[in-house]
Amino acid sequence: MQKPGVSGRGARASTVLGRRLGGELQQLRLAAGMTQQQAAEYLSATATKVVKMESGWVPVRDPDIRALCQLYGVTQSKVLASLLDIAKTDRERRKVRGWWDDSMLPGGQAGYIAMEDAALRNRQWQVALIPGLFQTAEYTRAMGVADMPWEDVDQIEAVVAVRARRRQRLYGDAPLQMHAVIWEAALRQLIGGQAIMRRQLEHLRELADLSNVHIQVLPFWAGGHTGIGGPFNILSFGEDEAVDVVHMDAPRSEIWVEDAERSAVFVEMFNGLSRKSLSPYDSMQLIESIAKGMSE
Repeated sequence: MQKPGVSGRGARASTVLGRRLGGELQQLRLAAGMTQQQAAEYLSATATKVVKMESGWVPVRDPDIRALCQLYGVTQSKVLASLLDIAKTDRERRKVRGWWDDSMLPGGQAGYIAMEDAALRNRQWQVALIPGLFQTAEYTRAMGVADMPWEDVDQIEAVVAVRARRRQRLYGDAPLQMHAVIWEAALRQLIGGQAIMRRQLEHLRELADLSNVHIQVLPFWAGGHTGIGGPFNILSFGEDEAVDVVHMDAPRSEIWVEDAERSAVFVEMFNGLSRKSLSPYDSMQLIESIAKGMSE
């Protein structure tokens, strides 16, 4: 768990969705054999504006997207609809100040939480830990204690409070659709001791009753698998996977995969892990068995 810091977003900042949109516009321009100057002239704008659009530094208006698609010879309505969907979500994210902006958060977590708040669906693979949205306060606190030294031990409670606020995305009228595949190791790792882990596993069982939560366990006996390299999240922002971006935590940093070709690799990897895992029912049976085996 990283130490808290402050991170924010503004209208004139490079965002994940902005870079995704800009990258797709750039690919369409290059496929059409056109320069940024030609695109700028068609928009009656400067080349600098096109550079900023393709770099994700500024929000992109729908008329500009429609004009560029016309210039680049894009005739597929699905492509245009996808671009407009990304642009709309990006503009909404830039102008909204979220509760996380005033929270004490690890370095890049404000950006991730903003994305999580906008997402419709989260597919998550976890190797060693319980997914953040599924963690009990005691589990999160135990992780923080283990990650000493802290400059101020009260910062742990700030992280616990943020995690609790994030869990609200699982409830309400339009809850996040969550599909988590968890390696068995995460269920047996004694974070905070047996009592805390037993309560954590019982909480997973309670969450599984939610219609928007889908939990599977990849058991040890399943053997080798493609996810051994580390955990990742796939965030989707539109119907029919109009936008998929992948997020991965690295030591003291984070990695975003934003282009369609590379994100598709992670989608296929997740689908393979899901197919290799236990069914949701059998997963709950294993979780309950592990929980019952934990006693003081």
